[in-house]
Amino acid sequence: MTLKKCNTLADARLEIDKVDEKIVELVALRNDYIKQIAHFKNSIEEIKSDDRVADIVSRVRTKAIELNLSPNLINDMFVRMIDEMIEIEVAEFQNTKVF
Repeated sequence: MTLKKCNTLADARLEIDKVDEKIVELVALRNDYIKQIAHFKNSIEEIKSDDRVADIVSRVRTKAIELNLSPNLINDMFVRMIDEMIEIEVAEFQNTKVF
């Protein structure tokens, strides 16, 4: 990641808008992988893995600290995102499995 030197407020806001778009694109990509993962699971209980969530949150908190970013901010963002994506994965699982 390279930080661009901005000379005006408008320049800085433009760069923030670009970053925001990339964040949304990355979340969408993650979501697409989540949908694929649903096809490898055998039960809804397997989807809702507290151990996996704890591992992810620990990893991203560590990365946040390395980048001098608030680990609590990243924790809250990821917990919220994961909660929503679990629901998406459950729906995908239910749509693809024959009972």
